[in-house]
Amino acid sequence: MKQQLIIFLLVLFVYTLVRSQDPILFPEPQVVLKIKPSETDSRIKNADTPHFIAYNPSIEKGKLLLFIPGTNGIALRGPMHLFATAIDQGYAVINLSYINTPAIARICKNENLAANSNCAADFRNWRVYGDKEFELIEDASYDAIVNRLTKLLQYLAKNDKQGGWNRFLDNGEPKWSEIALAGQSQGGGMSAFIAKTHVVSRVIDFSGGWDYSAKNKIANWYFDTSATPIDRYFATYHIKEPTAETIIETYKAMKIPDNHIYAFDLDVPKGKRAHSNGVRNLGYKDQWIELLGKGN
Repeated sequence: MKQQLIIFLLVLFVYTLVRSQDPILFPEPQVVLKIKPSETDSRIKNADTPHFIAYNPSIEKGKLLLFIPGTNGIALRGPMHLFATAIDQGYAVINLSYINTPAIARICKNENLAANSNCAADFRNWRVYGDKEFELIEDASYDAIVNRLTKLLQYLAKNDKQGGWNRFLDNGEPKWSEIALAGQSQGGGMSAFIAKTHVVSRVIDFSGGWDYSAKNKIANWYFDTSATPIDRYFATYHIKEPTAETIIETYKAMKIPDNHIYAFDLDVPKGKRAHSNGVRNLGYKDQWIELLGKGN
């Protein structure tokens, strides 16, 4: 009972906090929506906290920024200043709610990695597409990122006409050419992983993880040919995060241009993590604008 009360109070706190931010960061005529994944696909039971959606209806031809949170990320607690900046740049924004635990680094290590050098790619493929089962995690096929996105876009196209969501669909599937991908940590890696097989408008990888294929050897998928042109990739890391060297190595493996890789170096507030500072620190707004480019 005590645990249930704590969870309820936490959810209430997050909801109240987000509601208080809405009119400040997303003033009229901007629209903010919070939609549970289960409202768009009744099969979904896990990770059913709401997606966060925000846009300016006066921007009719802007692209979509799909943000994919990192491990333990909750869509309603996403980097709202970054999202507000994205809307100013002409984007509509979705912060996707999906199953983001356990982390890849928790599963694809030791004996699991020794048994399957492609563990990280197989893990990501199942969590992104849900089309080739990966037995080491409990995600269902319909929990996959692409299914959640697809069902959300279909729901929005039907129920929020002023948003013009049909422009992000092509025969009922995501129209990737109209979608820019961004994410932090696990989510940054998911963004790059999707861009390997779909031509997307842009990729922004914020400290996007450190997958391995063997001890001290980064995962093979980083070296795969990308469907998305390399000049559309952008990436960041903080110089003080413990895995910075490995993150840089993954960016080099993906052949991201040097001038598209941002080394963040602002002081990290006490009690906060350098790893997530790049999406949270408003001091990087000028860099965010460069990373986002124009969404319309």
